[in-house]
Amino acid sequence: MFYILIFLLGLSVGSFLNVVICRLETKEPIIRSRSRCPKCGALLKWFDLIPLISFLIQKGKCRYCGKKISWQYPLVELATGLLFLFVVLKSPLATGGSYSIATGFFASLRMTMIMEPLFFLLVICFLLVIFVYDLKHYLIPDKIVYPAIIITLLNLGAKLLRIEELSSQIYTPLLAALLSSGFFLFLVLISKGKWLGLGDVKLAGLMGLILGWPNILLALFLAFMSGAIVGITLIVAGKKTMKSQIPFGPFLAGATLVIIIFGDIFSNLSLYLFSFLW
Repeated sequence: MFYILIFLLGLSVGSFLNVVICRLETKEPIIRSRSRCPKCGALLKWFDLIPLISFLIQKGKCRYCGKKISWQYPLVELATGLLFLFVVLKSPLATGGSYSIATGFFASLRMTMIMEPLFFLLVICFLLVIFVYDLKHYLIPDKIVYPAIIITLLNLGAKLLRIEELSSQIYTPLLAALLSSGFFLFLVLISKGKWLGLGDVKLAGLMGLILGWPNILLALFLAFMSGAIVGITLIVAGKKTMKSQIPFGPFLAGATLVIIIFGDIFSNLSLYLFSFLW
């Protein structure tokens, strides 16, 4: 029952994230304004806004104008629900102790069992908004990435107060953020903004703060590989050309989410491959 409630909480938060994504573009108040159909402008009632359920009952169409509802809404809700569930399942709340994967998430004998999972749940929300917004608008919004950086720094500061003997958990994220954002800034400068934008620089810094070193290397490798595969596939399919723009933010945010949830698998796999090649 506890995990079902976590999943349902994730669905509800995902519904709110859809509101944030849409109103970042329209500049509407995120909380004070009531939800409307983006096609006909009809005010939506509570039974039109039940995560996943309303979309399925209405067969993906607006109850009032009959036009199709974007698949963004149920997919973001479902993704948030599943990610919330994965984070809680991998946290000390579920394992009964410290989370001792190679990536080191939740790894401390004296770490608060609740605060760290809550931090990652919040991080997931920021990353999902960045993922979808950049995918739609080719822009990483400062209104999302700056608060995410501030909250991550506050979490690192709180960790420093709690875990004096594990100071590397504080300094390695700062080092990872500096190196990753510096690398991306270098790419922006030499390409004069044609390859990447400053939003990617900020997001790379956020990734470093979240993942630390050397996990940031895994995330960046995954982002570049997945970006290359998708880009080549789109060019071969004739949907993009060599001169077309492809937003890189979704690959960076997506890779960060993958490492947060499945970092142990990737770390063990990379260690195995390294030992095999060596």
